[in-house]
Amino acid sequence: MSLDTLQERLAEIQSLNNIGAVLGWDQQTQMPEAAAGARAEHLATLGKVLHEKSTTDELGKLIEDAEKEIDGMDSDSFEVALVNMARYNFDQATKVPTEFVAEFQRATALAHNRWAQARAENDFSQFRDDLAKIFEMTQQQAEYLGYDDHPYDALLDQYERGMKSADVTRIFNDLRDQLVPIVAGIADNKDKASDALLRLDYPIELQRQFGNEVATKIGFDFDRGRQDLAVHPFCTNFSRNDVRITTRYEIDWFSGGLFSTIHEAGHGMYEQGSAEALDRTPLAGGTSLGVHESQSRLWENVVGRSRNFWTFFYPELQKAFPEQLSNASLDDFYRAINASSPSFIRVEADEVTYCLHIMIRYDLERAVYDGDVKIDDIPAAWNAKYEEYLGITPPNDTLGCLQDVHWSAGIMGYFPTYALGNLLSLQFYEKAIEAHPEIPEQFAEGKFDTLLTWLQDNIYQHGSKYPPKNLIKQVTGEEIRVEPFINYIKNKYGEIYGI
Repeated sequence: MSLDTLQERLAEIQSLNNIGAVLGWDQQTQMPEAAAGARAEHLATLGKVLHEKSTTDELGKLIEDAEKEIDGMDSDSFEVALVNMARYNFDQATKVPTEFVAEFQRATALAHNRWAQARAENDFSQFRDDLAKIFEMTQQQAEYLGYDDHPYDALLDQYERGMKSADVTRIFNDLRDQLVPIVAGIADNKDKASDALLRLDYPIELQRQFGNEVATKIGFDFDRGRQDLAVHPFCTNFSRNDVRITTRYEIDWFSGGLFSTIHEAGHGMYEQGSAEALDRTPLAGGTSLGVHESQSRLWENVVGRSRNFWTFFYPELQKAFPEQLSNASLDDFYRAINASSPSFIRVEADEVTYCLHIMIRYDLERAVYDGDVKIDDIPAAWNAKYEEYLGITPPNDTLGCLQDVHWSAGIMGYFPTYALGNLLSLQFYEKAIEAHPEIPEQFAEGKFDTLLTWLQDNIYQHGSKYPPKNLIKQVTGEEIRVEPFINYIKNKYGEIYGI
């Protein structure tokens, strides 16, 4: 049967993708700096081979024949979902020349190390030419992929299939209008909470041990995963049984390492929860980056920054850090981890201001493609946006436009999914609570399996079987909405700051 042969070909392609992920993980966690040039060639060669195998006439014919075989099958079946995904991927891949794919892999592999050095040395000029090339190449990529309204649509579709930048702009405008007054209200009452408790000296090895204990307790399986250090924390996987998460630690900033660990564990549990039958198929793993981000933000913030969560974990944390925390109450700590104020670093931003960081990046990317901002003007444009949206100006480019890894990786169109994930985290959580009202109280007992099982049953196990819009509608009965997130923020931070 063509369907069986197609599945064999797709398994080979998936294996090549996983090999590329291994090389990418190694590049960011283990690889010596001097190996950057060789790794660029490895990735370029692999990218070329992968693209060639993904665009052959034979594969196209197999998909065409398989489409005939699934005619009349249940639209909800694995077979129909597999063939539909194969068709989408094939159509996308055949629009882009193989040589372009190889050159793009080479360019981003080299750019990563130059970005890391530029960030370390606070020198945008070291990364400027790489960034210009990446914007130029992604503009060309958008032209290859095709779009109806704006080139950004083609780039966004790679990460949030079916979403248009016009939709993102509408959602972001609504979100911004409701967030800004909350940020202002908190600023007027900023003395109600302080994060000073988190800025004492916390030995890094103890941070690591405690973070891994938390990740294990909420459900990340270290028998099928591991954690390492990276300049910019991320999660990747090579199968559902080999999921890698990363974090970074600072001795005088406890929240950074811990909540990064919980965040990436949220991504990791999604990947580990993908049904075994989906492994080595294009249906394995999260259906979109927005849905993926909903899981990392749900576990990091909605769960990990809740009072009930720390009712259980705070006594253990005090035992691990008695010198720092023995005289601090649970309420002191709860307010510290939820203190809100404008900050420079996105990954360390609080729940209230985080989405504004994403809007800044989205606005800048669109402005570059529209020709309104030149590459040389990005540092100044970045700083101007931070002043406009958050009322602060980064003192240097390391804390400004060089802080994120995404541009060096060439994943333009990715940033909006972070804010969309924030919104979805509350929509999904509301549905979980409707089904199991006892979930919040269970956190205080160290019980997280009811929530995890609900997420497993309703989201994780399906992998990419359902397109993101379909999954969101299936789970919540609605499209992405701002209101659940805004209500959560108003209730939580209204209580903390008295607004």
